[in-house]
Amino acid sequence: MNLPKMETLKKSVLLLGLVLLAMVTACSPKFTEEKKEDFTKVKNEGGSTLGYSPNSGVKLLTVDQYAFKDLNKNGTLDAYEDWRLSADERAKDLAAKLALEDIAGLMLYSSHQSLPGASRGFGSSNYNGKPFPESGAIASDLSDEQKAFLKDDHLRHVLITRVESPAIAAQWNNNAQAFAEGLDFGIPVNTSSDPRHGSDSYAEFNAGAGGEISMWPGTLGIAASFDPDLMKQFGEIASKEYRALGIATALSPQIDLATEPRWSRFDGTMGEDPDLATDLARAYVDGFQSTDGNGWGFESVNAMVKHWPGGGPEEGGRDGHFGYGAYAVYPGKNIKDHMQPFTEGAFKLAGATKMASAVMPYYTISTGEGEKVANGYNKYLITDVLRGEYGYDGVLCTDWGITRDVSAIDKFEGKPWGVETLSEAERHYKAIAAGMDQFGGNNAMGPVLEAYKMGVTEHGEDYMRKRFEESAVRLLKNIFRVGLFENPYLDISETEKIVGNADYMKAGYEAQLKSIVLLKNQQNTLPLKEKQKVYVPQRYIAQSTNWWGVVTPEKTEYPFNMEVVSKYFEVVNDPEEADFALVGIKSPDGGVGYNREDLEKGGNGYVPISLQYDTYTATDARETSLAGGSPLEDFTNRTYRNKSVAANNTTDMALVNDTKKKMGDKPVVVVVHVSNPMVFNEIEKNASAILGHMGVQDQALMDMISGRSEPSALLPFQMPANMKTVELQFEDVPRDMEAYVDSEGNTYDFAFGLNWKGKIEDERVKDYQ
Repeated sequence: MNLPKMETLKKSVLLLGLVLLAMVTACSPKFTEEKKEDFTKVKNEGGSTLGYSPNSGVKLLTVDQYAFKDLNKNGTLDAYEDWRLSADERAKDLAAKLALEDIAGLMLYSSHQSLPGASRGFGSSNYNGKPFPESGAIASDLSDEQKAFLKDDHLRHVLITRVESPAIAAQWNNNAQAFAEGLDFGIPVNTSSDPRHGSDSYAEFNAGAGGEISMWPGTLGIAASFDPDLMKQFGEIASKEYRALGIATALSPQIDLATEPRWSRFDGTMGEDPDLATDLARAYVDGFQSTDGNGWGFESVNAMVKHWPGGGPEEGGRDGHFGYGAYAVYPGKNIKDHMQPFTEGAFKLAGATKMASAVMPYYTISTGEGEKVANGYNKYLITDVLRGEYGYDGVLCTDWGITRDVSAIDKFEGKPWGVETLSEAERHYKAIAAGMDQFGGNNAMGPVLEAYKMGVTEHGEDYMRKRFEESAVRLLKNIFRVGLFENPYLDISETEKIVGNADYMKAGYEAQLKSIVLLKNQQNTLPLKEKQKVYVPQRYIAQSTNWWGVVTPEKTEYPFNMEVVSKYFEVVNDPEEADFALVGIKSPDGGVGYNREDLEKGGNGYVPISLQYDTYTATDARETSLAGGSPLEDFTNRTYRNKSVAANNTTDMALVNDTKKKMGDKPVVVVVHVSNPMVFNEIEKNASAILGHMGVQDQALMDMISGRSEPSALLPFQMPANMKTVELQFEDVPRDMEAYVDSEGNTYDFAFGLNWKGKIEDERVKDYQ
């Protein structure tokens, strides 16, 4: 036998086998499929993970052995379906293919949607023609209205509010995505939310606690930590929970500079200091938009920063949701400070996403800045300044309802300030001409199509098609970048593991502890030893009506969860038996700055907004307002000089002072839930210790009072000495009030706070004060 020949033969056979194996491998798919409960998950080797519904009609395409979704069902791989291409390339390809109706639908952002829809009133919905309780539907079903605006109006951006549970939200998301995937080009739903991580004061926390979503202080509370890293941690955790709920866009952060202390949205801001707000804004957006710090991905959430060019400086503190608050004013000629959190913060990120993906202008008319129209219609502020001077090319979305009609200066209806006499379609056209891409709270594409026709008449078809495609590309890029075109579906069991898990709850609780400001601590009243006897007076809450007309009846109740209090201290009903008193109040609710009764009595309707509890007369107010004028009024001077108003919660002042009388020389600890800066001289002398917070669990307060935790937070704004300094300050200028000095000699100024040793003087104070 010839051995060399045999060896040669073996090598040839082996080589042939390797060639055949290579050929088989080269032809075999580089992806695997996994059937989930209501969708199919596809994993591409070293590529993107896909998800599609077996009921949508979408099939897989295999190209170069990889899987792609045939979203438009034409049997070929279009550029917008190719996950290997950039978001910009894909968005341009799809925008060019879309019909005008498809683009008009992208330019809509739905009205508020609750899951399930309400049976009547605001946000009401039907299911198979019936209210939810009578329909036999389940909470995750699409309502009739949702099916209509997704299919008939081509809408793809949905704002959700209340959800029954994380599982319901996830299932609704899958239902909505499957429905949209079966339509036209298979454009997925981009679901959004206003902030939803606020604390439930009555909820308890323990190391293993889980919940429906992690609970954090509001952004003003996190601002009190003076810690951008904490704000970034919030964004990183919140974005993971949002995506597990199907939310891919956050209608936040609110980075308005809080230079006007009377503004009703003060507590949604990051405080009044431009440098602190800038650093916090950057951290928030970085945390939300980056997936594991690596840029866009399946855990990224688009951040829609608001409200350009800063919604804080409303004259007299009146808010732009109503005609009586239509004007922002700049007596200090200081609009630059208000732009800074946008231009130096949200537009100059440390992370790879580089810039906030969307911006929302506010309702207000920025007096002296271009045309006398609301910011969403102001071409100077939108096109010349935001897009031109600062080079911003992300999505611009109007605040909700600016194109709708309004019938009275104090009605919560449309907010078309400065363009009240235009038609709805004309308002849409004016906003588009100003540079806007999208309309908040608008479910119908009809007015957008009418606006297009107006543009064709003025500029021609080519111009308007190009203009609409510009908006479509911006809107689509935000959907592509977060991976919704690849896999918009959720594994509900994973959602239940992620949202409100113990680690996230712990992080939120620790943030709450870092947000509580110790303002006063006479003779080291705090901390108090546990198991001492505490007297907690009940708090009276007057009847109130919210913006939507919902009336809350008057009531008297304990201001804390008494079960939580009793785990730290022995609760007694008799002040004489108590070792100390614990009083829970809220900062003064000084009204909205308008009173129809004043109008009916011959006045102009405008009244002061007070930051003190007792009756206040505005002797130092402007004799002539800086701004005014509306088709709904026959005058322009909105002065409220020499008019009087009392806070709606004057009884909070009485509660503190009466408790001091009952307690005598024994300590009175006052806990204030702060929504706005307040004048402290009505209650401070009768408080042994004062803690201020911007929304935390009662348990966090008890941990602080008992000494389980030590306070470390600082005021991110000033507390005014009196209402005179409030009237004399400029609405657009930060930190320009005389700050309150208490009986201990401490000044409640920006960056002030105490710990157990006394006044905090650390690096945070040095950096920002």
